[in-house]
Amino acid sequence: MLQSLHVKNLALMEETEVEFGRGLNILTGETGAGKSLLMGSVNLALGGKFEKEMLRKGAQSALVELIFSGDERVQEKLREMDLEPSEDGSVVISRRMQVGKSVCRINGETVTARQVKELAELLIDIHGQHEHQSLLNKKKHMEILDAFCGAEFDALAKETKEAYSLCHTLQKRLDEESMDEETRRREQTLAEFELKEIEEARLVPGEDEALEQEYRRMINSKKIAENLAESYQYTCNESESGAGSSLSRALRALRSVSSYDPRLEELERQLEEIDSLLADYNRDVSEYIDDSEFDQEDFQRTEERLNTLNRLKGKYGASIEEVLSYGDSRKELLEKLSDYDAYKAQLEKELAQAREVLQKACGRLTKLRKKNALLLQEQLREALVNLNFLTVQFEILVESAKQLTPQGGDEVSFLISTNPGESLKPLNQVASGGELSRIMLAIKTVLAGKDDIDTLIFDEIDAGISGKTAWRVSEQLDTVAHGHQVICITHLPQIAAMADTHFVIEKSSVEDNTITDIRKLDEEEGLSELARLLGGDTLTEAALSNAREMRAQALAHKN
Repeated sequence: MLQSLHVKNLALMEETEVEFGRGLNILTGETGAGKSLLMGSVNLALGGKFEKEMLRKGAQSALVELIFSGDERVQEKLREMDLEPSEDGSVVISRRMQVGKSVCRINGETVTARQVKELAELLIDIHGQHEHQSLLNKKKHMEILDAFCGAEFDALAKETKEAYSLCHTLQKRLDEESMDEETRRREQTLAEFELKEIEEARLVPGEDEALEQEYRRMINSKKIAENLAESYQYTCNESESGAGSSLSRALRALRSVSSYDPRLEELERQLEEIDSLLADYNRDVSEYIDDSEFDQEDFQRTEERLNTLNRLKGKYGASIEEVLSYGDSRKELLEKLSDYDAYKAQLEKELAQAREVLQKACGRLTKLRKKNALLLQEQLREALVNLNFLTVQFEILVESAKQLTPQGGDEVSFLISTNPGESLKPLNQVASGGELSRIMLAIKTVLAGKDDIDTLIFDEIDAGISGKTAWRVSEQLDTVAHGHQVICITHLPQIAAMADTHFVIEKSSVEDNTITDIRKLDEEEGLSELARLLGGDTLTEAALSNAREMRAQALAHKN
């Protein structure tokens, strides 16, 4: 569950921290107090878009931090993402934002926004303002039904997607490789020429690197000889001023006194090692000079071979290995073109087999969707009745789509009738904004029992409702909160009365600065806030009496 939210320098929030409880967490506040800031803060922490206008005036950066308690699924996901789970199982998601830059972290390690969203899918489900409008899109209907279908469906959906991808790949190959006889002969002639050119070169992997090194040595041979000779002159024994001669004299001088002190014997051994190393160096230099005579014919052969290799690399690949690989592809092409009709027939056979596999997978997917559609529509109808749709009819229609897609061959539609005698019609033809809001709550309620997400956030789920319907929504939220943590932003007293934990969002002015803060209310403060929601800014005894009665009714439902 979401344990706490910490916000600093975001919009009107200077710095605030909220510790949420289990069950139903309610947030209320006056219009304009900044209730939407809570949702905005959570969305930003989970990778939402940051605008410079969101930064508090005068601040250089903003911070949002969420702390969740995570179960084993979450810990396993962290390990998959190469992130270290914490010892107590908690998950800390934070994001520091400034103009032009933001940094996301999970448990202190820097991550991408994509990784945050990937992990958040296991932790929290957010229903933002106007999200219920997505119900007007039929694509959303299929997403909801598929989410209800469970693990068996997930495996079959993956199989269907893979089968579709294979069909798409084979069809693309068949389209690209369809050619007439003239084109086939032209392709064959070119492939034969290219393969012959590569094979006649008798390429050896790594040959180009060795030749380039030898070529550099050859074109610099004169400079090498001159400088090596100069080095030899300075180090050999043949010159009185050479290091070898000087070292020999130094060694003789040291030997004449080394027997007088053990420390001098050690110095003598060091000098002997140096003399031996210098003698080895001079011998190697002398041999290199003797062996390095310039051969014009060898140089020309090396240069011509390099030119051949570079020409082939310029045409067929950046390295010898790539050129050889290209040659192999030419062989495969020639094999294909030599019996093109058989190759094409084989490709068509593979495509037909892949389509058959796809059709069968789509058929199983359709069967599973239809089976679960009957279950889901009944559960949604019951949930809608609980939300004061007393005479509602609800049907989920699974029909054949015009063409197959990676999601199968179905179209899913939600149909509803809210009045007796009315025929079932698509949601976008009959549902008002308030009705859509309740239908989305019903969907969230049903799906909450199918997934393992612990925390649900509802922002303005009460749009367009009041009175008895508001009570039904309140009771439904409380029912969901028995098995999940629910955080709900509301302006209705019926919903606020059902709170297990009640917070108020307040706006105040301090030294010409406007500050928004979130404060947890005790029972008496909660009653006062209920009275405000019921009766306005003036706190009257009548409003308080109504608030107590409403709270008692809510507690009776809980018990």
